[in-house]
Amino acid sequence: MAFHIVLVEPEIPANTGNISRTCAATGTYLHLVRPLGFDTDDKTLKRAGLDYWHSVKLEYHDSFEEVKSKYAENRFFFASTKAEKGYTDYAFQDGDFFVFGKETKGLPEELLQSHLDTLMRIPMSDAVRSLNLSNSAAVVLYEGLRQTGFAGLS
Repeated sequence: MAFHIVLVEPEIPANTGNISRTCAATGTYLHLVRPLGFDTDDKTLKRAGLDYWHSVKLEYHDSFEEVKSKYAENRFFFASTKAEKGYTDYAFQDGDFFVFGKETKGLPEELLQSHLDTLMRIPMSDAVRSLNLSNSAAVVLYEGLRQTGFAGLS
């Protein structure tokens, strides 16, 4: 098994490319939920992912409900600046899904409201609205990896 990162309607190809490289380096699955704000043959996307795309375990989905239905046995955690609990307040386990929203709006309100028990935030000052999407995904993923002993990584 492995961790999973879900990007719901990502808009910026460089962020998705950076996240794909992190996924390739850690054996993490990447799920992209349409609509995407870019073409998957976008040169910026490919440049950010470098030549690691062949190592990315990548799935496309037409809705978040499709992801949730396909992986109904797994646990899902939702990143949001609106969450009260921090990402370090959770005990992650192999197979968990970390869900992130689009860069300009985050996750849809109805998705947040239906998963209040697994919302998580990354602490930050109020000088900025949010962290960069690829940085946020890396922070949360590496906490999950740390908690599980960096299994399979050297």
